[in-house]
Amino acid sequence: MDFESKANAPTATDNIEFAQTTTTRKPLELLRDTEAFLRRPTVATLSPILPPKLCNRFQASSSLADDSFKELVEIDLDTISDFELRPVRICVGFSFVGFGALMILVLLLYLNTFHLELSTVEKIRQYWYQYVWSVSLGVTGMFILGREAMRPMPK
Repeated sequence: MDFESKANAPTATDNIEFAQTTTTRKPLELLRDTEAFLRRPTVATLSPILPPKLCNRFQASSSLADDSFKELVEIDLDTISDFELRPVRICVGFSFVGFGALMILVLLLYLNTFHLELSTVEKIRQYWYQYVWSVSLGVTGMFILGREAMRPMPK
């Protein structure tokens, strides 16, 4: 018995050449197109069922989104330096610290208002998870701020 194949003819899958894309799209262009692809049908679907005043505001916000994304696409992400992003990183760090502190304050207010019957140990035992999340958020913000403080300033 001969188990070897006699046919050695090239198959169609051996000669496939895929077309190469000649233009690469920027990430903000992809974001704009994806967002518009999702937003426009949604606006078209919801407009007939909304009250006229709300429908006008809804369509105005949709056109404002188009204008905003047109401006964003013009930004070249490669030209933004690390130093130009420093204020944004500082604001994010402060936001994390502030939100963590606010959540701890809300948790304490909730516990002292609605759970007077619990002792301090029982409150900690029951709500430690929320406390740890809030503290972790604040610590993350402090790490971001500390990292920014240690970055060398360009001359």
